[in-house]
Amino acid sequence: MYSCQMEETSTEEREALIMEHLPQVRMIARRIHERLPESVSIDDLISNGTVGLISAIDNFDSAQNVKLKTYAEYRIRGAILDGLRNLDWAPRQKRRMGKQIEAAIAAAQQRLGRAPTEEEIAAQLGIPIHEYREWLVDTEGLQIADLEIAGSGEDGFSLLKFAAADDSQQPSRILERAELERVVAQAIENIPKTERTVLSLYYFEELNLREIAQVMDLHLSRISQLKTQAILRLRTVLAKRWPGSSGIQ
Repeated sequence: MYSCQMEETSTEEREALIMEHLPQVRMIARRIHERLPESVSIDDLISNGTVGLISAIDNFDSAQNVKLKTYAEYRIRGAILDGLRNLDWAPRQKRRMGKQIEAAIAAAQQRLGRAPTEEEIAAQLGIPIHEYREWLVDTEGLQIADLEIAGSGEDGFSLLKFAAADDSQQPSRILERAELERVVAQAIENIPKTERTVLSLYYFEELNLREIAQVMDLHLSRISQLKTQAILRLRTVLAKRWPGSSGIQ
């Protein structure tokens, strides 16, 4: 295994590692791009992801007992998401819409003492169910920079994948990650079964929305609505139980 710390890695080895892992950058960029408006350039995502890859290679320490591919994934995703946040591609109206849905979910859940149904969320918003579902379609993709719990990595659901901090192996960060994963797992257990299935197929089985629609025998737009709603439910739980998690822009 390469020792990839910068001072121990030759220029040739460094360039070889970059070329070897570029397909990983393209794969991650494509998966994120699938959930974004067409106006967002995939080339920009790849460019930002490549910066993250180079940073991973320059800072990787094999003594930490973490695979370079896993560490690079954290850095690549983090760099792409940072680029999206800086771009601020989402119209303000859509961001307001997403925040209104989150607030409605939180209010309905507190009032009912359980996860609210779509009809109950729509009622909380004061709009018809068909209009609420249109809101879900309109806000699909906003969660990429806010709550992306993607799971091609070995440890499944982990929001801390996108922190990519150099101190991620410190005991305090390990404890933080374990607690966050526990909160997310508990939140997932409490969302409706259909939405839980969509998340599982999307993040664990890595099916795209069209494939999930075929598996579940539902319309593609309906799968998109369910996925968006599930993520908004998780954001609502994290906003309450994990201070600072909802402040990501």
